[in-house]
Amino acid sequence: MDSRRPGGSSSAGGRPGGGGRPGGGRPGGGPGGKGRFMRKRVCRFCKNEDVKIDYKDAKALRPYITERGRIMPSRITGTCAKHQRAISTAIKRARNIALIPYTTISMG
Repeated sequence: MDSRRPGGSSSAGGRPGGGGRPGGGRPGGGPGGKGRFMRKRVCRFCKNEDVKIDYKDAKALRPYITERGRIMPSRITGTCAKHQRAISTAIKRARNIALIPYTTISMG
């Protein structure tokens, strides 16, 4: 009996641990993890206590929003979980009172 899920083949070619990505799914890239060193990003708000997250400051929230209007994930921005939650809340509040648009693309 086949242990794979019914309805198609897996993206990793049936091999466990592949992850379906080139380079074996390792963060270093390439087989064996050899590649460019991935430096850990430091949270901007933890590093500098003077910088505050304020929903009224739309200009400061812009770097955390994509060009399509989505909130960027913390793995891209480098913020810690505590400040990522605060950024998300601030962006949602700013959207609610129309300081930041929900989307930047017009459909017409």
